[in-house]
Amino acid sequence: MNEELTEERNHLAQSRAELARMRERTLALDIQGGDAVSAERLAETLWRRAKSLEDDPTTALFFGRVDLDGTGGSGEGADERWYIGRRHVTDDAGDPLVIDWRAPVSTTFYRASHADPMGVRLRRRFGYDRGQITAMEDEHLLDSGEPEARSQILATEIERPRVGPMRDIVATIQPEQDALVRVDATTTVCIQGAPGTGKTAVGLHRAAWLLYAYRQRLGRTGVLVIGPNDAFLEHIGAVLPTLGEVEVRHTSIEALTQTDKIRVRASEPADVAQLKGDARMAEVLHRAVWSHLVPPAEAMVVPRGVRRWRVPAYDVAPLVDGLAARDVRYESARLLLPQRLAHAVLVKMEALGEYPDDRVQDAIAKSAPVKAYAGGLWPKVDARALLHRLLSDPEALAAASEGVLTEDEQRLLLWEKPSRTSGSAKWTVADTVLLDELGDLLERTPSLGHVVLDEAQDLSPMQLRAVGRRCTAGAATVLGDIAQGTTPWSTASWAESLRHLGKPEGVVEELRRGFRVSASVIEFAARLLPQAAPGLAAPESVRDNPGRLDLVEVGGAEVVGRVVGEVQRLAALEGSIGVIVPDARVPEVSRALTGAGVEHGTLGLDHGDVDHQVDVVPATVAKGLEFDHVLVLEPAEIAAAEPDERTGLRRLYVVLTRAVSDLTVIHAEPLPEALAT
Repeated sequence: MNEELTEERNHLAQSRAELARMRERTLALDIQGGDAVSAERLAETLWRRAKSLEDDPTTALFFGRVDLDGTGGSGEGADERWYIGRRHVTDDAGDPLVIDWRAPVSTTFYRASHADPMGVRLRRRFGYDRGQITAMEDEHLLDSGEPEARSQILATEIERPRVGPMRDIVATIQPEQDALVRVDATTTVCIQGAPGTGKTAVGLHRAAWLLYAYRQRLGRTGVLVIGPNDAFLEHIGAVLPTLGEVEVRHTSIEALTQTDKIRVRASEPADVAQLKGDARMAEVLHRAVWSHLVPPAEAMVVPRGVRRWRVPAYDVAPLVDGLAARDVRYESARLLLPQRLAHAVLVKMEALGEYPDDRVQDAIAKSAPVKAYAGGLWPKVDARALLHRLLSDPEALAAASEGVLTEDEQRLLLWEKPSRTSGSAKWTVADTVLLDELGDLLERTPSLGHVVLDEAQDLSPMQLRAVGRRCTAGAATVLGDIAQGTTPWSTASWAESLRHLGKPEGVVEELRRGFRVSASVIEFAARLLPQAAPGLAAPESVRDNPGRLDLVEVGGAEVVGRVVGEVQRLAALEGSIGVIVPDARVPEVSRALTGAGVEHGTLGLDHGDVDHQVDVVPATVAKGLEFDHVLVLEPAEIAAAEPDERTGLRRLYVVLTRAVSDLTVIHAEPLPEALAT
């Protein structure tokens, strides 16, 4: 094995050297684009290529090897040997030294087993320390006498402590995860995943695989990752670049519908936000937009030369009705109407023996009389002004909501003190989603090639519609856990969410095996599920290490001091530390840590932190994050801060399942009854 270890280390050194040469050759290319624009595009393309070829000497360039049986069962022929890694590396002759984990042949590394070897004679995993191979582990899958065994290298890599952003999982992808990563680009897949099952990592690796397998299409149309907040996006932000993908955009669900002109400047009660997120609001807005059409009452008269051409109202009405009946946006149809009216004039001109051409029709369409007449029938609509009127004017709202919203619901929507103009309105998060819907009613929202949506269980129907508009011409990867739904409008079923997303044909898959959360933590948190999410099965931890769970009850005056002491104890261990506390206690805990000389970061909805070992995390920001060591302060207080018991228990379930290795719960108040049993 020592000889083989030396050979593998030599192969790693050669691969790193060739990767560096590939990057140098890219940087040395002479940019000759023919013109300034082409040269700029080429320079940008080469920059992205060079960026994807950057090597991190502290990570594993390749993490596995497969030797495929080349005999075809005859006993003759040579094996094929492939090293599986984060990116493709070739030597000067073009022969592959490392195969990209996304290549079809790499599927055998992830899915082969003794039951189904897939032609793999040998699978080898590599253990690393600071970028150097330190261990190897072999499986002989065609040897029926070799027992099935759990990989220790795999377990060590999964449980390896970390500080900083989320890591990729290319070395640890499980067969069921790999199958979801490689679902074709035309299929929308929804992944229901319990905590620690790797659903977020699967979604990100799926984005990277799609860009590899469908580069020409998705490189042009784009891929977008949508997360719950900026803290979450900062947490996952390093994954795709480590896989060689630097073109995937990230945004939070709140930022998705905001623009330079439409910013969130206010908040509102949960019942109002819930109503604004109701799918019925789409019908209200649709009516409000199309109610601007005015039936023609007078003939259109168009002077041209010495003649005046007259189109009666009864001839104009079918033109307007025809445009309104087409599947076009309001603004697009408004711009088409002058051409339709001009064509009606041309028909009359031709009937009298004239021979007008397209230039005449364009001139008539652009003439002042036609533009004024068309504007009277099909007026221009401004989304902000329209929503301002609906939320300010009871009569306007009632007209658009008749038969859709009750009178009580209409009163709930109306502003108590409306602003004078739409420009001075203080929009809320829910308002920006309504404005986005209005914007799409007026002009079609451009579609991307693929959207990855994480924590989807928390989105309102109107937010799901906003996401769906971004992938009408492509598919989506939807990630979430119904048990972690913590908004008043959180979904009760994925079928409902997919319908609002506009992807009712989407395939729902479930990940239940937990790799990143220990059994002791999962079992403790799962006590909440019968009340928080009845009917949802508890996740299953498959780790050998059961982890550690400590429940610490102290006096009320001692609780923050005990937090500081526990943090100081944990700081001596390897790995990240998350101190998850009720939102209202963040300043208090942060001051206490600072006073004790504990360097730490503080996470918020609008910012993350990848620089500190210790982070103070408000309970409402914890979703989607993970830490090697988690300390939770006052579970009962965290649950009580939510508007109802179900949401409180779900919030607590989220908080308790952020721990990878160990969980310490410190409380002065009694634990919620579900946890105490």
